[in-house]
Amino acid sequence: MVSPENNRHDQRDWLRYQGGDLQIEGAVLRDIVATVPTPFYCYSTEGIRTAYETLSIALEPVGVAICFAVKANSNITILRILSDLGCGMDVVSGGELERVLAAGVPASRVIFSGVGKTRNEIRRAIEAGIHQINVESAAEIDVIIEVARFLRKRAAIALRVNPDVDAKTHAKITTATKDSKFGIPIDDVPDVYSKALTTPELDVKGLAIHIGSQVHDLSPFRNAFSVMADLVVFLRSKGMSVPRLDLGGGIGIAVGDAPGPDITEYAEIVAETVGSLGCELTVEPGRFLVGRSGFLVTELLYLKGGAEGYTGIVDAGMNDLIRPALYEARHPVLPLHQPRQTGTSRRYRLVGPICESSDEFGAYDELGDLHQGDLLAFDCAGAYGATMASTYNSRDLVAEILIDGDRFRTIRQRQDIDAMLKLEEAGAWHSGLPIQKAAN
Repeated sequence: MVSPENNRHDQRDWLRYQGGDLQIEGAVLRDIVATVPTPFYCYSTEGIRTAYETLSIALEPVGVAICFAVKANSNITILRILSDLGCGMDVVSGGELERVLAAGVPASRVIFSGVGKTRNEIRRAIEAGIHQINVESAAEIDVIIEVARFLRKRAAIALRVNPDVDAKTHAKITTATKDSKFGIPIDDVPDVYSKALTTPELDVKGLAIHIGSQVHDLSPFRNAFSVMADLVVFLRSKGMSVPRLDLGGGIGIAVGDAPGPDITEYAEIVAETVGSLGCELTVEPGRFLVGRSGFLVTELLYLKGGAEGYTGIVDAGMNDLIRPALYEARHPVLPLHQPRQTGTSRRYRLVGPICESSDEFGAYDELGDLHQGDLLAFDCAGAYGATMASTYNSRDLVAEILIDGDRFRTIRQRQDIDAMLKLEEAGAWHSGLPIQKAAN
């Protein structure tokens, strides 16, 4: 088992065992379980603030603005914490846009990304006056022009470039290779950019890029940013203005004994590749800002013995934390009561209650001797955990808890089956037949 005290750039002083109990900041997790039914997500306010300040301080010499990738964790309380620190927001849907505006984030600090924006979403973004829309195709530009013309407004846009750079991460979270659905192929960008500049409905602000998520090897960032720098220089040589450059997100985090990327080195790469261009620079991290500050707390329901060891069935399932099933992700596990060092190690395969063979979290050593009723926390679950949760198998959508010092509060109520059934109360019937025109 990974000790909370043995972590790196993300030294988590707020996570510790005290008196044998796992403690986040000043709150004992077992005490929260006495009030909140498992499974539930909980987050550390201090952890989120520390992550933001770490990145902000590293990037400050280069003058880089930070926008949080809302898809990582869209809880409105988390958004307010980050916004109060000065963080902007990167959204990928109309719903996320409404969340950040409801959280009090100024529209001028909001970027709208994503390949499938609807006309209504584009209209709302233009009306709200957001910082920019990151355009992902020439066809999308046509729709933006149409909407902007209707509104009699100019739309601030940046072209998202597909540079054909492999982020060297999991195939399902790589977004900048030539076969990806994301972005405009780099060879097409000069022509598309030039045409956009001559369109009165568009206010062309620059270029954007995002190569993937959970990137640990920093060399793809250097490659991608260098490609973008060359593109900026080329466009300017043709008389085109490129005032902004959005570098996207994707910075990985430490997981277990695997250290996270060196943030100082990341900042140096930004400075060395694009720092001298004179562009307004933005990065869009998600996981880095919240991933290591979140935990999914669960109870061990049953133990099954076998030739290969023990299988522990917990009350959290793949509907609560889908990353292991979707991305083969592995989340470290921390018992809420510190395990004794007995000199022997048992291996436990942890699985959930969902009626799917893919509902499995992995095999773990050094958890001590587990017993029915023991409490565990899946670590590094603050990003893409609660936001990807579902009610599959008609299971509850679990609660989210925020810890701040020695106090905690619920920041998303548990949605139980009664609440779900109310959403399915049938409405009135309407005719499906074509409407007949009245006779003259």
